[in-house]
Amino acid sequence: MKAMILAAGRGERMRPLTDHTPKPLLKVGGKPLIVWHIERLAKAGIREIVINHAHLGSQIEHSLGNGAQWDVSIQYSPEVIALETAGGIANALPLLGNAPFCVVNGDVFTDYDFGQLAENADVVINGEATAHLVLVNNPPQHPNGDFSILNGRLVNAGEPMYTFSGIGVYQPSLFSGIVRGEAAKLAPLIRDAIDESKASAEHYGGVWHDIGTPQRLTELDAWLNRDDK
Repeated sequence: MKAMILAAGRGERMRPLTDHTPKPLLKVGGKPLIVWHIERLAKAGIREIVINHAHLGSQIEHSLGNGAQWDVSIQYSPEVIALETAGGIANALPLLGNAPFCVVNGDVFTDYDFGQLAENADVVINGEATAHLVLVNNPPQHPNGDFSILNGRLVNAGEPMYTFSGIGVYQPSLFSGIVRGEAAKLAPLIRDAIDESKASAEHYGGVWHDIGTPQRLTELDAWLNRDDK
């Protein structure tokens, strides 16, 4: 299974840090956020990675290169302007191929084991569903969550509600209605998949952080550098 790391966002809430550095290259625990993802994907045996970029994208390519230092192969999907999540994925489909693929937001930090995705997202891998989302406990900045889970299926409402982690597995067909190069949001596609009973989900209770502000970046960096974590 190939993976895509979403790295095209401007990171407005992270300014001024992102005025000169793309958000995925901001460091925590001594290395860029995006490198934590690359290392965990490689450890899980996922060796083909696609990264989209827009804001200061040349820095990302210069920093990561072809991925050889992590024993992976990295290809890039540049965007003149950020195409949002679904638009960015649709634009990268020629690099991702015809099989289901994993996507992870470049601005989250997690110790999720990507090695279990193929098994957990088996209904997508087998073609019975078009989307599988990893959900996490609601963080303070998003207390109401996004979705719930009912018998392994993703649903719009229920108890408890969880937050979308930014990690998912998708069939390429989920993005077939999007014109390449046009901006598009992911949420409407997921809602449609739910309505068609073609979306599954899992809950992950481990480490997960949405690095949306400089304060959260600083707090995560401090936690990773603790001797007793």
